[in-house]
Amino acid sequence: MKLFYAAGASSLAPHILLEESSLTYVVEKVNLDTKTWNEGQNDYKQINPKSYVPALKTDSGKIITECAVIMEYIAKKATTKNLIAEYDSQTYWQQRMWLNYIATELHKNFISPFRKGNWLPNTIDSKQLVYKRVLSRLKFVDQKLNQKNYLVNNQFSAPDAYLFVMTNWIHRLEYSFNNLANLKRFDNNMRKRLAVDKVLKQEGKAHSLQDKSN
Repeated sequence: MKLFYAAGASSLAPHILLEESSLTYVVEKVNLDTKTWNEGQNDYKQINPKSYVPALKTDSGKIITECAVIMEYIAKKATTKNLIAEYDSQTYWQQRMWLNYIATELHKNFISPFRKGNWLPNTIDSKQLVYKRVLSRLKFVDQKLNQKNYLVNNQFSAPDAYLFVMTNWIHRLEYSFNNLANLKRFDNNMRKRLAVDKVLKQEGKAHSLQDKSN
């Protein structure tokens, strides 16, 4: 499998999951400013016409897009790792609920229409707007993590890798973890996982969010 990613973007979640899965994979870094990969030699729109990451090229050569879908695909392939439960089990539906909630209520609300470029909010106004939109949703998740390390059955699974992207974005946007103590603890615990540490080092510094227009 080949994962197309950009450092610090939502593609971090399937990247972590691939590392947790022990499946064989390679990664290709995408430049979202120029919409290219392979150090500018290839047009990323030929991989994903929507021009964002992640995208996954399967072993059969098919392209899969959308973060939550890619994560379920990886988790299903890693049959011995318990990254997602058996289809139609109660645990499976809980995990799907969280994947969908993170995708629609957190991920998309972190993306401001007033940002500059294909990135997180990077102006003062857009950062404030996003904070107002995501705070109540983050508090909801924080409550669900009370006395728990992970979202479902207190065991690491696919949704936790996705949630870590959200807590990582809290750091990147310099938002406060005040009143989000459980999410702060979750973030700290996730950073102790070997797969997370390896992927963060492999991806390196995330794209700058600084507004350079002024």
